[in-house]
Amino acid sequence: MSDLLERLRARGWRMTSQRRVVAEVLSGEHVHLTADEVHARAVERLPEIARATVYNTLGELVSLGEVVELSTDGRAKRYDPNARRPHQHLVCTECGTIRDVRPAGDPLAVLPDSERYGFTVSKADVTYRGLCPSCAP
Repeated sequence: MSDLLERLRARGWRMTSQRRVVAEVLSGEHVHLTADEVHARAVERLPEIARATVYNTLGELVSLGEVVELSTDGRAKRYDPNARRPHQHLVCTECGTIRDVRPAGDPLAVLPDSERYGFTVSKADVTYRGLCPSCAP
């Protein structure tokens, strides 16, 4: 069973066949699918699943904090099931490939007090951009 499915079952989330399929599609490392990609993969497993059901399920998962909605490149939003493990993202500026990365150190520590303007900073979202091996010259 996937980590996401385990977390959802532990929460007592009502597990319909449609919800289960969406959660299964989102399982794995470096998963950053668009809603349309989730739907296309879900249809392969459950042909009768509706696009609206996929969108609604993704919205619920985001609201529950079990999936993170990303918008890293001005393209379609992507869904990251790796919501429980702190990480940042590495994005290819050519093809849009996204990888989860866990850099050493605390990204909050990089921001000096003089640049916090009195804010109590609780979270930092860092996106690294560059070319993946397939797109690099």
